[in-house]
Amino acid sequence: TDVVVIVGGGNSAGQAAMFLSRSAGSTYVVVRADGLSAMMSSYLTQRIDADPDVTLLTHSEVVELHGTDRLDAVTIRNNQTGEATRIDTGALFIMIGAVPNTDWLPDDIDVDDRGFVVTGASSPFAASVPGVFAVGDIRSGSIKRVASAVGEGSVVVSAIHDYLDALAPASATVTPTTAD
Repeated sequence: TDVVVIVGGGNSAGQAAMFLSRSAGSTYVVVRADGLSAMMSSYLTQRIDADPDVTLLTHSEVVELHGTDRLDAVTIRNNQTGEATRIDTGALFIMIGAVPNTDWLPDDIDVDDRGFVVTGASSPFAASVPGVFAVGDIRSGSIKRVASAVGEGSVVVSAIHDYLDALAPASATVTPTTAD
């Protein structure tokens, strides 16, 4: 594709921008902050600043996706000026997963000091509450890669089935009755 849009300001987004800018005509990096230095290594920040094919859109967010059966464009809004810009693209990458969003979880689900869900209670992906499982980036100690998350997701299915089977009554015998 000629144009690529990446949402995120961490190292993963920076690495994606450097990789994708080699083949894309234009690469946009969209961040809500006023720059990249807070979440990205200085090495990547310098490379992005020096790359003429990468455009950094600060104080911005994606507010609309366009297309019918595929992505044709995105609308980016600058949250300081209110200006909205439509970018024609078929490639949007969301790279915002470095900080876990677990504040909404009940207190009885254990999280580590960084907010990732602690697993291993009764099986490798079981959280501290029976019947709750965590896989992928949200799990404490996970590898934080898509392939690993997909693998964990497929493996946990058997643990979920085992949990549900244990909840089912041992025998579901139906005794027919007749009405008099």
